[in-house]
Amino acid sequence: MSFHLSTWSIKNPVPTIVMFLILGVVGIFSFLNLGIDNNPDIDVPAVTVSVTQRGASPSELESEVTKKIEDSIAGIGNIDEIRSIITDQSSTTTITFILGTDSNQATNDVRNAVAQIRQNLPLDIDDPIIKRLEFVGGSILTYAISSDQRSVEELSDLVDNKIIRDLLNVKGVASIERIGGVDREIRVDLDPQRLKAYNLTATEVNQQVTNLNLNLPGGRSEIGGTEQNVRTLGSAATVAELSNYPIMLPDGETVKLSSLGSVTDGFAEPRQAAYLNNQPVVGFSVFRSTGSTLVKVEQEVKKAVVQLQNTLPPDVSFNLIFTRGDSIRASYDSTINSLIIGCILTIITVGLFLRDWRITLITTLALPLSIIPTFWVMQALGYTLNGMTLLALALAVGNLVDDAICMVENIEQHLQMGKSPYQAALDGAREIGLAVVATTATVVAVFIPLAFMGGVPGQFFRPFGVVVAVSTMFSTLVATTVTPMLSAYLLKSKTQNSTTAKSSDRGPYRSLLKWSLSHRLTTLFIAITFFIGSLQLLPFIPKGLIDSGDSGLSIINVELPPGSQLSKTRGVMQEMTEIFQEQPEVASILTTIGKNDQVNSGVAYVNLVPKKQRSVSQLEFQERMREDLKLIPGVRVSFNSLGGAGSSKDLSIILKSENSPILTQTAQNLEQQMRGIRGLVEIVSSASLVKPEIIITPDIQRATDLGVSVEAIARTASLALIGDNDANLAKFNLPDRQIPIRVQIDPQFRSDIETIKNLRVPGANGTLIPLSAVADLTLGSGPAEINRFNRYRQITLEANLQGLSLGEAMDQIKALPAFNPLPPEVSEQPSGDAKIMKEVFDGFIASLSLSVFCIYAVLVLLYNNFLYPLAILMALPLSVGGAFLGLLIMQKELGLFALIGIVLLMGLVTKNAILLVDFTLVGLKEGKSVSQAIINAGVSRLRPIMMTSISTLAGMVPIALGLGADGSVRSPMAIAVIGGFTTSTLLTLVVVPVIFTYIHALPKTPKLLRRLAKGQDWYTER
Repeated sequence: MSFHLSTWSIKNPVPTIVMFLILGVVGIFSFLNLGIDNNPDIDVPAVTVSVTQRGASPSELESEVTKKIEDSIAGIGNIDEIRSIITDQSSTTTITFILGTDSNQATNDVRNAVAQIRQNLPLDIDDPIIKRLEFVGGSILTYAISSDQRSVEELSDLVDNKIIRDLLNVKGVASIERIGGVDREIRVDLDPQRLKAYNLTATEVNQQVTNLNLNLPGGRSEIGGTEQNVRTLGSAATVAELSNYPIMLPDGETVKLSSLGSVTDGFAEPRQAAYLNNQPVVGFSVFRSTGSTLVKVEQEVKKAVVQLQNTLPPDVSFNLIFTRGDSIRASYDSTINSLIIGCILTIITVGLFLRDWRITLITTLALPLSIIPTFWVMQALGYTLNGMTLLALALAVGNLVDDAICMVENIEQHLQMGKSPYQAALDGAREIGLAVVATTATVVAVFIPLAFMGGVPGQFFRPFGVVVAVSTMFSTLVATTVTPMLSAYLLKSKTQNSTTAKSSDRGPYRSLLKWSLSHRLTTLFIAITFFIGSLQLLPFIPKGLIDSGDSGLSIINVELPPGSQLSKTRGVMQEMTEIFQEQPEVASILTTIGKNDQVNSGVAYVNLVPKKQRSVSQLEFQERMREDLKLIPGVRVSFNSLGGAGSSKDLSIILKSENSPILTQTAQNLEQQMRGIRGLVEIVSSASLVKPEIIITPDIQRATDLGVSVEAIARTASLALIGDNDANLAKFNLPDRQIPIRVQIDPQFRSDIETIKNLRVPGANGTLIPLSAVADLTLGSGPAEINRFNRYRQITLEANLQGLSLGEAMDQIKALPAFNPLPPEVSEQPSGDAKIMKEVFDGFIASLSLSVFCIYAVLVLLYNNFLYPLAILMALPLSVGGAFLGLLIMQKELGLFALIGIVLLMGLVTKNAILLVDFTLVGLKEGKSVSQAIINAGVSRLRPIMMTSISTLAGMVPIALGLGADGSVRSPMAIAVIGGFTTSTLLTLVVVPVIFTYIHALPKTPKLLRRLAKGQDWYTER
């Protein structure tokens, strides 16, 4: 088919030119419209169920809320996993569905399941919030708002009611989360002594305020011949009016609300804070929606911020803390530069070999004519210019000229025979057409299995495989149309010269090939030894997932003992800021307190100066700072793993069980033993998070005698100490919004346990009884956080790695006594990067196996023979050793990108073998002996094989050198390809011809066996 297309193109040049002009124009417009992103857009369908119950401990929420919700949704189809995180007052259950599940349908199913058990949940919880996870990944950029004239309270109001509202209108913004700051509230802080004097409880005061402060519809009237709506307006117009509300006393008298305590227009008790270089600020983080492009959303947000800045007072300033757009643009520029440099090196390589500007021009035209139309296909499939698609093009650069090189080199050989350029193009294209199609078919066959790889890795790699396959198919179209057409009209005739004479220049290779054919068993022994030896290198190659690279942003998690107050956490964060400010590599540091509403935890965002302005890498900086941060007593400090795809740390192990005591003991033993492994740092376990509690134990007999219920005891304590649920609070109406009115005991009295003991609980006949009369108050402790996985209790152990690869760390942990074996009641749940690494390795093994089968099937169809493709497949194992050797020498991890390189390698290495086998078969059809056909094929194909190999390697050199942003992350891929392609090319030229002799002789198998039994080598050159 290809040579018919080539003949048509040579005879009809104008349609061919017009076709590629159209493809070029469409491709350029598509490129300009493609979005820029970090990774392919992966839509993982997930739904969250959030429930809050003010004052509830994690243990209570687990039994009363979380377990019931988990049981209700467990029967929904297509669920991948269920995770729950339970903290004080909050339970969040995240249901992740199998990829491909309709997100809207999944959300409705979860909503219906929870609605069916709503009556079984506690009455005082806020209504469950069920929503689909709209945002993709973490925040895309974070700002801090500062002012030298405004308080944090004023900045909080500005962020909530002006900045966030405006930025939510930006297309692609899913949500905006405020960092630090306070929430405005009308505070009614009651005096316990006055309540006691008036014989009131905080619950009664709260109920009366709620009942009085209401605006309600009152129906419809028709007075005076017109229709009017009736409204009942009981809401206070001012805070002064609210403070004068009459509160009914038990004896029928009334008293002003202000007589029971203070009524102020203020702010809620701070549960979070933010500081920029130790100066108080209010920040916000922006999250993008599914399907949006990160860089485009980031640019639009920046434009909106500039417009906002012009409308705000001059003392208010926006400070950009970090943006993921900068690293993506730097990575994009780096990859584009690698692509351009690779193209230039490829062109130089071709020019040095061909030494003819016309042939070089014809060959190098394959690059733009293959790459540019690929952008059109990318846009049609909804892809973006991300790390995977651009990397696919950068790695395929050398491969894209291979077909054109083979085509034009074969045409040149026909020119050497004295033919005219027109005839040489016709004959050369006809002769090599099948080989060109076969090489492309094998590359495409390699990447077909990637489309069927399951899970997140499948969605991650699919664009990579598609781009490589599509660009390769376009290169074949160019090689079979444009290349012979231009050769027919641009090349010049040459004096007649025999191919045999020209091939005499390759005497060393001819001699080596003759020797290997005369010593076939020795040659095979050397090849097999090399392959087996290469497999022995595996234990010495570090294994991981993704190198974190150098983003210039270090994120540090800080955790104080549970129960620590906000002021204590603030002091620790300020001390840590001072330590970082002394470092010359630090540009700025934003610290936030109140992570997940826990005042004992915080996060520090340390911005480093640009890479060129510091002498150490980000990893080296973090390793140095770990030692300094250890000087802060009683604090857990750990660096986030920005490069990790799973947990926030490098390594994560989850143990799960229904037996909580055994689970806790096992986790403690494992944590202790993990601390003895060199290279594991910042080891933490969720099992050790225990928070102090005040436990109220009702005396059932006394409570029953006095007519006091357990619910009344709990509600009295909750309402008095923290107020009612947010959803039940009375609201103070402003023109543009409503502000909650919180009624509670004045916080200054909460530090005295006597205040809690003397709280009045309603009893029989309207009497008020001290809490201490019907319950005992003791000090105790309970879990600060409970984690559950697939309806089991789980404990997570996490650690960062220092000088140790992920694979080595997991191997050493699995060898610990605590793991050998785990108790029968306890099991390990793969998680974090280790889980993803296992999925990736398993997926790649399956994909490689399917790829090999697809290559074989394609070659069988092309050659209509089941045996000859086996000789071509022998090139595959010859490449693995070189890939492993390259990774070992360069000390790169056998991780995600290295595996991608090995997959790409499978498609590339078969090309050389196809050229050898294809031309050997041509020689056999011409009546040559096996020896003559093999030697002639090897000698005549040596130059195109060397040209295509060196051009492919040259195109990957910029990536292998790790130049530019994130260069070290991508370099293992190119190193694996360079190492594997080098050894495969050298061995293929010798080993494949030898294997072909055995395969060609298989129909004569009995004769072959007799010869081998006698120690004779039947093969001699004739």
